[in-house]
Amino acid sequence: MPPPTIDELLVADDGESWAKLGFLVTDGRCQIGRVRLRFLTGEAERGIAGWSLRDVAHTELDGLATTISEQPAPDLAPAHPNGAVAIDHIVAMSPSLDRSVSALQRAGLNLRRIREQPTPTGAPRQAFFRLGDEILELIQEPYDLVERTGGQDRPARFWGLAIRVDDLDRTVDLLGPHAGPIRPALQPGRRIATVRRSAGLAIALALMSAHAKV
Repeated sequence: MPPPTIDELLVADDGESWAKLGFLVTDGRCQIGRVRLRFLTGEAERGIAGWSLRDVAHTELDGLATTISEQPAPDLAPAHPNGAVAIDHIVAMSPSLDRSVSALQRAGLNLRRIREQPTPTGAPRQAFFRLGDEILELIQEPYDLVERTGGQDRPARFWGLAIRVDDLDRTVDLLGPHAGPIRPALQPGRRIATVRRSAGLAIALALMSAHAKV
């Protein structure tokens, strides 16, 4: 079986908020790179509600709502007016990283590595899965958060996206007060900026420069 790839992300959010940031949104849908985003309005809970994957063995991904897609990968979408060209990575959180990693591997997802170092936000460990051109970054919730929210029995959950843009300085300038300052990313040679809450999005969104040339 070919390795799993992402067909669609279901985002419980108002597509108009994304359009105001320079994304091309038509009939509640948006394609970034080869991944389709479908916006769901009127949902009780906002955020990334689920995804569809091609060539996945099953849909039991430790709480990450998943359906199986048989749609072929679309052609690469052109750059958006804000310079967005691809989804760099999808971020999910888990109160039990080892449990979630095992579940994702059983479904056929390709574990690339586990990083045993804390992030600037206090997450102690991260696991990275390759899904075609995109990466799933699975983050271990900080231990104090796990204790405050009922322990490790909760399922994993989607949290946010990092989108690659062709000119980060231009995109940040375009977004104006809705973009935070540019800073070095964890990946060597790359830079990142977060989209602020003032943009009104339902998910955490970051903007990243292209991969460093070697």
